[in-house]
Amino acid sequence: RRLGTGSSALSNFRRIYGAKGFVKLLLVELVRDILPILIGGLLMGIKGQAAVGRAFAGFCLVMGRLYPVFYDLKGSHAIICMLVVMAFVNFSGALAVLLFVVLGIWLTKYVSLGAVAGAAVMCIASLLLVDDPLVMKLALFAGLAVLVRHIPAVSRMLSGRETKLSFEEDISYKLDNKF
Repeated sequence: RRLGTGSSALSNFRRIYGAKGFVKLLLVELVRDILPILIGGLLMGIKGQAAVGRAFAGFCLVMGRLYPVFYDLKGSHAIICMLVVMAFVNFSGALAVLLFVVLGIWLTKYVSLGAVAGAAVMCIASLLLVDDPLVMKLALFAGLAVLVRHIPAVSRMLSGRETKLSFEEDISYKLDNKF
């Protein structure tokens, strides 16, 4: 968080450490998101509610990514977490979320817009594809939380102050060291 833009997002990490560092952190993020969801499913599976356990663990993960206590409630975009949660709730819905996230980022170069597009699709997919009412509500609330968290980013995009995704490595932080 002390380097680059100061964000804890993967895009900032990629800017600083390059593609290899990005892939390594992405794998760690995936494992870090999958394990609690599996544990939630196992714990609630004892009562025959494994899907609810996975959805609740996923909702908690999204909230933890968006509003981390240790970073003054300033979190990341939660895109990876949102995709993992949707994959455990409804896999075809996760593919739709992934498609819109990738298209949003690729077409506009705004990571926040990709997150907003993915969150909107997650809300719609939750309403249309999930049968269990509690699982549907948890997935819907996770998507809504991502949308609400990105309201400031949307206003920055509209005013032209939001940073676009760049594939150039940022080395400006190296100039901050005293010689």
